Amino acid sequence: MPSTAELAPPSTSSHSAAAANASAASFAALVECVGYLDASDIEQLRRAYRFADEAHLGQTRKNGEPYITHPIAVAVECAGWKLDAQALMAALLHDTIEDCGVEKREILERFGSPVAELVDGLTKLDKLHFTTREQTQAESFRKMLLAMARDVRVILVKLADRTHNMRTLGDVPRSKWGRTARETLDIYAPIAHRLGLNRCYRELQELSFAHLFPWRHAVLTKAVKRARTRRVDLIDLVKKEVHQALSSAGIQADLQGREKSLFSIYRKMRQKHLSFSQVTDIYGLRVIVHDQLQCYTALGVLHQLYKPLPGRFKDHIAIAKANGYQSLHTTVAGPRSVSIEFQMRTETMHWVAEAGVAAHWLYKARGLKNEGAEVLGTQWLQSLLDIQRDTSDASEFWDHIKIDLFPDAVYVFTPKNEIIALPRGATLLDFAYEIHSDVGDHCAGGEVNGQAVALRAELRNGDVVSVWTDSKVSPSPQWLSQVRTGRARAKIRHHLKTLAESESRDLGQRMLEQAVRAEGFARLPPQEDRYRALWDRVLRFSGNRTRDELFTDIGQGKRIASIVAKRFLPLLAELGERPDPILLSQARFAASEADATSDNLVLDGSESTMVSYSQCCHPIPGDRIDGYLGRGEGIAVHRLGCAVGERLRGKDAERFISVSWAEQPIRNFNAALEVVLANGRGVLANVAQAVAQAEADIVHVDMGNEPAAASAQLRLLVGVRDTEHLDTALRILRRLPSVMGVERI
Repeated sequence: MPSTAELAPPSTSSHSAAAANASAASFAALVECVGYLDASDIEQLRRAYRFADEAHLGQTRKNGEPYITHPIAVAVECAGWKLDAQALMAALLHDTIEDCGVEKREILERFGSPVAELVDGLTKLDKLHFTTREQTQAESFRKMLLAMARDVRVILVKLADRTHNMRTLGDVPRSKWGRTARETLDIYAPIAHRLGLNRCYRELQELSFAHLFPWRHAVLTKAVKRARTRRVDLIDLVKKEVHQALSSAGIQADLQGREKSLFSIYRKMRQKHLSFSQVTDIYGLRVIVHDQLQCYTALGVLHQLYKPLPGRFKDHIAIAKANGYQSLHTTVAGPRSVSIEFQMRTETMHWVAEAGVAAHWLYKARGLKNEGAEVLGTQWLQSLLDIQRDTSDASEFWDHIKIDLFPDAVYVFTPKNEIIALPRGATLLDFAYEIHSDVGDHCAGGEVNGQAVALRAELRNGDVVSVWTDSKVSPSPQWLSQVRTGRARAKIRHHLKTLAESESRDLGQRMLEQAVRAEGFARLPPQEDRYRALWDRVLRFSGNRTRDELFTDIGQGKRIASIVAKRFLPLLAELGERPDPILLSQARFAASEADATSDNLVLDGSESTMVSYSQCCHPIPGDRIDGYLGRGEGIAVHRLGCAVGERLRGKDAERFISVSWAEQPIRNFNAALEVVLANGRGVLANVAQAVAQAEADIVHVDMGNEPAAASAQLRLLVGVRDTEHLDTALRILRRLPSVMGVERI
């Protein structure tokens, strides 16, 4: 087994004689790479270099070279994508704010707003304080990704920065390899792939693999080298045969060999439990032709020359990948029965395949038409802004983004034959939110290939999908388990949060009005000049900024309405107002009576997120009930005498409020029943028929895991209107010969 030293990526000499001149030589190399810029742009670039060189003066890299060599290397990488002068200046300046104490204002004054915004987007949030390192990292990525959504050059410079850092990771202590390489593999490489930067994507994967698993990387490197030696004659033979066949068909093509990356080989071996010898598609050929028609013609020539393997053809020209990638893929049985993959594409497609969103600047530098490269990745970038708008927490934002970074995509069609790309596993609900957030919020169902399906129906490649909407439908918490995309998840959570806040505000206002009435005042002080100082003092007491915020906190259980109401008493007294004795006596009478009064919170089943009916006792209309105001959880309704409710009352009696049922609730409520049955054929069907005869609904059935015996215990959750309706269902069940006993639990 090779030693650790043998496997470590090579490190340059820390104190070479050329180190002192490295920065000047490197900038000269950068100038050689930016011939596509005009003289004024190069002069601006030189100014940025001088500023960065001065800012980093005295700083060195781990290998002893001046630190300025790193920003220059990042700029050279960006120049390979033909980025404009502003992006290259940002590449040179990208560490000045974070490492040198330079302020954004100074960069703004010297180099203009666009460069300052790019540099700021690349700067980590070291000056802010967070509770965990993970939260800091999530906030940093959120800032970077949002800057990227506004200007994609931010992420291009960031990826160039990470690429150079990975190339020089061998100079860093080995203890830091794992975290940096894992972060690169999990985050930066997927971002590069999502934006179509395939060359960058492959290099980041390879470098991460080499530092995470150096021994495995070394073993695979030797195996691929041996295989390459064995296959070199075969590849030369195939190239010759294909070139002759294409020339005979009048097609001028550039044939390029393509070798599967070591990390791709390793991942395939791991996922499919293969040995190296079982990986058959290590080598392939790229056929680059003049136009799209020749791609399909070349495909026909290849299929005449070699036998295509069934199920191994993919047309990514007609249906481009989500990151803009286009090519025809086919795998054929070549000479000696060796499987070889071919990719047919035009030169334009090849640029896009290698550079993705950066192809826009490649087109510009070559003076060609964009042909759509400028909009590559814009849908995903726009979705970042949508998700940010609906998400306040950085960790939650990053969770949404990670979903979209690994989009093993499926492609579906709208009824108008527009193509929509979604992650594998996406549902009808994801499709609806991809069309528009309003369509998603009111999605009631839909059709896939003409067949009606449920919201959770999973979509497959080639499906034709249409959506039905209903203005009465709105998102529910269950929808979160039925979506796959970060966009849909963020939209649903945002809707539920907005709804919860609105309901909490209304509920809190009613509760405070009720508490003030119990203190003898007919109403809350209105928002008038006379009461402005009073409200200011109450808000300072509660720690809230506005009345609505105070109402929301009361509705969510963060404030106790009765305590806030008592704060009004001395303040109203200062204004000369006194409690009404009649109201006070009514409140005391109501407190001593079990029956509901007009001051109770009335429930009819229309409450959504802020009122829940406890699963421990399943209250239904007709039951005597109480409401427990949980901290930040809204009101939980319990039956009087419920063991859980009584335990809560013993700890937090002040959190209980009076609640009552409306005269005509608008929906059914669930009651829990326990039925003891004499085992026999058809007894379960008889129970279901009896419940149906009572016009009730069976919501859930639990028969336990015990083996069959002479009797069985059945637990039912039954939907009923009220206690009278439940009594009717119980009477009908007790008449069944097979029912030995039934009771509500």
